[in-house]
Amino acid sequence: MSKASNFVQEFKEFAVKGNMIDLAVGVIIGAAFGKIIDSLVKDVVMPLISFIIGGSADFSNMFVVLSRPDGYSGPETYQALTEAGANVFAYGSFITILINFILLAFVVFLLVKAIAKARASFEREKELEEAAPAEDSADVALLREIRDLLQKQENQSNTTSTHQ
Repeated sequence: MSKASNFVQEFKEFAVKGNMIDLAVGVIIGAAFGKIIDSLVKDVVMPLISFIIGGSADFSNMFVVLSRPDGYSGPETYQALTEAGANVFAYGSFITILINFILLAFVVFLLVKAIAKARASFEREKELEEAAPAEDSADVALLREIRDLLQKQENQSNTTSTHQ
């Protein structure tokens, strides 16, 4: 076998290993999960925060203009200022990303905790199964029955011989 075909064979074995497939599935699910968290923050959490504080919780428009371009007279929005070349400290975007991260970390924490609990339960069941005595096979049960009958017969014959 040539080095090239050996290399290809090794790559095939590597690529189809369970761990690689699991990793690929994890990355795909993780990307979708990130979109869910983004929607949770944008569509659920931020409106709740807006309701609680009694105003708009649109953190994306929270910024400080550090320097304006000469002669700028456009709108005072983050997008317009950055497009015009203004130096803008956009702390609102950071707050939004921080909220996303905290929620994502919390959900992952709950998920890991649930998996750990399920794994511990599975391990306990496995230990109980291993600790329980295994049932005898039919052959062993039959041999024990024969032994017990022979002992019973022997005890009966000993009892009748001593009474005579």
